[in-house]
Amino acid sequence: MIRIENLIYSYPGSSNPTIKNISFQINKGEIFGFLGPSGAGKSTTQKILIGLLPGYSGNIEVLGEKLSSWKSQYYEHIGVGFELPNHYARLSALENLKFFASFYDKKTQDPIALLEMVDLKNDAKKRVEEYSKGMKMRLNFARALIHDPEILFFDEPTAGLDPMNARKMKDIILSLKRQGKTIFITTHNMHDADELCDRVAFITDGELKLVDAPKQLKLLNGVRKVRVEYTNGESKTREFSLDKLGDNKDFLYIIKKYTLVSMHSEEASLEDIFIKTTGRALK
Repeated sequence: MIRIENLIYSYPGSSNPTIKNISFQINKGEIFGFLGPSGAGKSTTQKILIGLLPGYSGNIEVLGEKLSSWKSQYYEHIGVGFELPNHYARLSALENLKFFASFYDKKTQDPIALLEMVDLKNDAKKRVEEYSKGMKMRLNFARALIHDPEILFFDEPTAGLDPMNARKMKDIILSLKRQGKTIFITTHNMHDADELCDRVAFITDGELKLVDAPKQLKLLNGVRKVRVEYTNGESKTREFSLDKLGDNKDFLYIIKKYTLVSMHSEEASLEDIFIKTTGRALK
């Protein structure tokens, strides 16, 4: 679906490249996470892929055609949700969606249905200048879907959202995947990436450090132990190896005899793995 080979990009006037010879591919129907701290090159890479930054070197293919060969028809196939919402503030949400829908040759989706999907139906006729940041983010999300594109690019899709609306956006993203959409997410939110992405790429200082599935990364980097917290009049904690856990007499005695407070495997988090791989924290 998307193939990037030996991508290099330098901003005009810069002596050092921002993107340093990176290569990866994104498969059809996959949610691919591009993860790294601020300034790592995430948004720059996304801007190249959506056609906003020409002048790169290397090869990029999207939908079987070189990115450099695509003309305006390219935007019939991709939808973009920017990190910073950009709407016409004096127009209503409904007017914004109808206006952007007019740009496309293909049949577009019902704007009211999209607004209902992101819980903005009751505010459809309200001017966007009266919207909160979270409402603008949700409108931004709906706008990316107006022409039902095959490929979606989201930059920090849950930024500025309260937990309930962040959950709703993530559920919509997973629903889009089930519909066969290909989704590219740039974020420094490792929890979102872990929950959403089929594969993730770690980028720092413009260099790609690692590409793999979150589950596989956690299995490779975790400790094969389980931590059990229990109470027998006072709170206690024990650790046991996962190997032959069902035959461990001490473990079986504890879970039968005492009240369990919690039990967790000692798997590494994506953030732990990112720091281990890159030597950098996510800031």
